[in-house]
Amino acid sequence: MGTGGNGEKAAPALPLEALLALGLDQRTAENALVNSKVTANLAAVIAEAGIKECDKSVGNLLYAVATKYPTNALVHRPVLIKYVLSTKIKNPAQLDAALSFLTNTGPDSLDVEKFEEACGVGVVVSIEEIKSTVTDVLEENMEAIKEQRYHINVGTLCGQVRKRHPWGDAKAIKEEIDKRLAEILGPKTEADNIKPVKKKKEKPAKVEEKKVAVATSAPPSEEELNPYTIFPQPEENFKVHTEIFFSNGNIWRAHNSKEILEKHLKATGGKVMTRFPPEPNGYLHIGHAKAMFIDFGLAKERNGHCYLRFDDTNPEAEKKEYIDHIQEIVHWMGWEPYKVTYTSDYFQALYEHAVELIRRGLAYVDHQTGDEIKEYREKKMNSPWRDRPIEESLKLFEDMRRGLIAEGAATLRMKQDMQNENKNMSDLIAYRIKFTPHPHAGDKWCIYPSYDYAHCMVDSLENITHSLCTLEFDIRRPSYYWLLVALGLYQPYVWEYSRLNISNTVMSKRKLNQLVTEKWVDGWDDPRLLTLAGLQRRGVSSTAINSFIRGIGITRSDNSLIRVDRLEYHIREELNKTAPRTMVVLRPLKVVITNLEEGKVLDLDGKMWPDASDTDASAHYKVPFSRTVYIEKTDFRLKDSKDYYGLAPGKSVMLRYAFPIKCTDVIYGDNPDDIVKIRAEYDPLKTSKLKGVLHWVAEPTPGIEPLKVEVRLFEKLFMSENPAELENWLGDLNPHSKEVIKDAYAVPSLASAVLGDKFQFERLGYFAVDTDSTPEKLVFNRTVTLRDSFGKAGPK
Repeated sequence: MGTGGNGEKAAPALPLEALLALGLDQRTAENALVNSKVTANLAAVIAEAGIKECDKSVGNLLYAVATKYPTNALVHRPVLIKYVLSTKIKNPAQLDAALSFLTNTGPDSLDVEKFEEACGVGVVVSIEEIKSTVTDVLEENMEAIKEQRYHINVGTLCGQVRKRHPWGDAKAIKEEIDKRLAEILGPKTEADNIKPVKKKKEKPAKVEEKKVAVATSAPPSEEELNPYTIFPQPEENFKVHTEIFFSNGNIWRAHNSKEILEKHLKATGGKVMTRFPPEPNGYLHIGHAKAMFIDFGLAKERNGHCYLRFDDTNPEAEKKEYIDHIQEIVHWMGWEPYKVTYTSDYFQALYEHAVELIRRGLAYVDHQTGDEIKEYREKKMNSPWRDRPIEESLKLFEDMRRGLIAEGAATLRMKQDMQNENKNMSDLIAYRIKFTPHPHAGDKWCIYPSYDYAHCMVDSLENITHSLCTLEFDIRRPSYYWLLVALGLYQPYVWEYSRLNISNTVMSKRKLNQLVTEKWVDGWDDPRLLTLAGLQRRGVSSTAINSFIRGIGITRSDNSLIRVDRLEYHIREELNKTAPRTMVVLRPLKVVITNLEEGKVLDLDGKMWPDASDTDASAHYKVPFSRTVYIEKTDFRLKDSKDYYGLAPGKSVMLRYAFPIKCTDVIYGDNPDDIVKIRAEYDPLKTSKLKGVLHWVAEPTPGIEPLKVEVRLFEKLFMSENPAELENWLGDLNPHSKEVIKDAYAVPSLASAVLGDKFQFERLGYFAVDTDSTPEKLVFNRTVTLRDSFGKAGPK
């Protein structure tokens, strides 16, 4: 058996059956085998466990060990596996605590006593303890319980109990709370069954509390009304807001001279000039929506202009497909560029400035390899060619331009400050040789400028007033201004804002590209991705995205993670007002109405809007009601209960916009679990006492199936809130992120739906027509559920 570069033995190949024997579901097992690193880790864990099969609960924990185990504590993995196999660690909460403990322990010797204490080994929480703590928690929340009754957030109550008993049985806690609430509140009233309209606030919690404490709400701040007030006017750009410190004690204070600023203002007419500068090497994601909101939004608010500038300095990664997509998506987001430009439009000017930089003794041609440059930077050592004569560098740079020097044999580097504490001042590369035709500039050039050289230069050449970028570029600010000061060019005002990080997804283009190229998703516009194309295909509008962006603000806050639920809130808020209601049954269960005569079809009215007037025909759609109707399989149970509002034998429910029906008989297939259909009677006078209302679809004509549609249900793409932090981030993919239901039933009026149409499927969520739809069969994507359920119950 061979060994890897780190001396560890290479893991043997795993058959699919080996993973299924662990209790993993088919999709998870298949995904694991595609990823060589996950496969190797699983093989190692199985070998250390010395087992061939196990219970599903144990197998899932072993899978989590394989995909999440901290690499700095590998020496302790066999010990953890023994705890899992012996069920001393038996639930995800214990495992997470164990992994956290081991991360901090690293390769040091394991303190078994502290380890077991940290992850609750041997801790038994009795039902009496749970009951006692539930009593305490309910008493502490009694005022809210009596006020909100059954609308109280049970998840929050459970969380308070779990905080005191982290290793207690979650199911037992929930059951005890439900039982006690029923005792306290008694039977549910009609008001309890009405779902409250919840309004989320965009302000931080501490601000909300202040508002509650006063009689009237304080008016919104100027910044809330206009987030762009934080930016100065163009004529103010003569102040020093960046100092460039050198290792020899020198300081450059970057600012525009009076003459340079006056020349700039004359060229722009004093207008605000911004730019949105994407690199055309992939599709844009929601983080770019924030950049657009700031770049285009500031220009629009100040009656200025915003360029769409393609940062196309790397011909190997750029495609026309990406350029076309970016222009389309910018327009879809509601922004109109002043001009569409390319960094490559300025290649000649950039080259001439590079020659001038050499002449001033501030650039040189270098022959170090990439590895050598890295090594010398780490040691703060000058390149052997740093002090070569100016004339020699000029000649060599000309040779580079003419293609007389081999690719990789030379670069042009800026002569900055190799001893600087800021690595972005360590003689950054300005030009490199690439014998690759450029998609926009053609084959004129074989030397291409770097981002660090070109970005600030083109900002200056385009007279950009506000150069706005994300906080990770803050450290590059000295090198940005170094080049402009060195050449005596106009200097834009630079300001950095926090980048947008959203939970349960990845935002890096490299990771997104990997998901697409390795086919973990169905392309750049996969509705599970937070690419703008994916959101558009899923049915999200640009106005909902921009509303979300405005809500989170554009200040230099910390780089915190925004929960995806917050985006979904804005999506729901809009769709609730704009998406007409209709009915679709995902998993049909046949119901035969025995007291409705054969062949009879009643033409009923369904409401497209909840508050529509009964006399407004345009706000209604036709719903046929016939002897054969279909309800959701999940809306029928053989055993009824007090908290169940679906159909059961002997029980009545209301069919939305129709009549009450009562289940009179259940018809089984070949086994007791196979319910073929149910029989029911309807109450034409609507006198039945009812607890629930169900959506349904009927045969439009006796013996003719309802309209068949395909429905795609999406959940969060990753299980963890921040998968980008995980070493094995692909192992965190949610195996239930997509479910395709090919034969759902829909009301006849949906047959006329076209691309761009959006609906609320009653009780199911908001849906949009997908691009895969054909005249023969419509396909709908679930845009968002009616309310968030992922965090409470896991993916479904």
